[in-house]
Amino acid sequence: MSLAGHAQTVIYFTSLHLNPVLLQIGPFALRWYSLAYILGIALGWLYLARLLTENGAPMTRDQADALVTWITAGIILGGRLAYIVFYDPATYFAQPLKVIQLWAGGMSFHGGAVGVAVAIILFARSHRLQWLRVVDYVAICAPIGLLLGRLANFVNGELWGRPTVLPWGIVFPGGGPLPRHPSQLYEAALEGPSLFLLLWCLFHFTNARHRPGLLSGAFVLGYGTLRFLVEFVREPDQQLSAFAAQTGLHMGQWLCVPMIVGGGGLIVWASRKTPFRQGLASDAG
Repeated sequence: MSLAGHAQTVIYFTSLHLNPVLLQIGPFALRWYSLAYILGIALGWLYLARLLTENGAPMTRDQADALVTWITAGIILGGRLAYIVFYDPATYFAQPLKVIQLWAGGMSFHGGAVGVAVAIILFARSHRLQWLRVVDYVAICAPIGLLLGRLANFVNGELWGRPTVLPWGIVFPGGGPLPRHPSQLYEAALEGPSLFLLLWCLFHFTNARHRPGLLSGAFVLGYGTLRFLVEFVREPDQQLSAFAAQTGLHMGQWLCVPMIVGGGGLIVWASRKTPFRQGLASDAG
């Protein structure tokens, strides 16, 4: 069946009445994209607090509360900077004021992850904590934010997939007349609930939390692999379409390669280490 002949049976994005703006009061606009980041950080914070009640926690609740500010800064600075550098440097060089327009989108998960890691290392050193164990606990919470972020991408009608004849294909505004894979929803399901379940099982049913780096490695490897695979049905960013054609892979896939290699290596390294004795937060320093 051709794409043209199939177009009448698809779900039309415009018929779903999805508005990127949740609430408009005068010049103030609360967007779903911004709300996704706020809720992701808040829910991740609450879940982290719950994890810290389990035996072997790497820090106290007060320390976790203070860490949230550092993580938020790492997400914003790292995510924005990486997007500008790797995805669209020409636009931001020509229009520098767009750098602060976070509500319009333009964040890189890979950059955000690096930003969070740097923030945790700096925070852990200032509080005499084992930074790798802190990263483990934060990594378990990350799928919550990933789920909400991908749903916000869908509402924004951005980062759509390639044309498809599948019955759930969607015609996106700005994406042409053909139905496309809702790749944002694929990523939401895989990077959100699926990855969360994997890490939850490792935390509660194995001794992974007593092997520093194992949970972090599982997250990095899991995310890198899932994102790499979904990119095959995702349309490359318009400004990087030539790059994808020349290299055979999207920019997102190239950025996932070191995650896959590094995550796998971290798992192997952590698995070979002797688990630390099961204790409380005082054992982390």
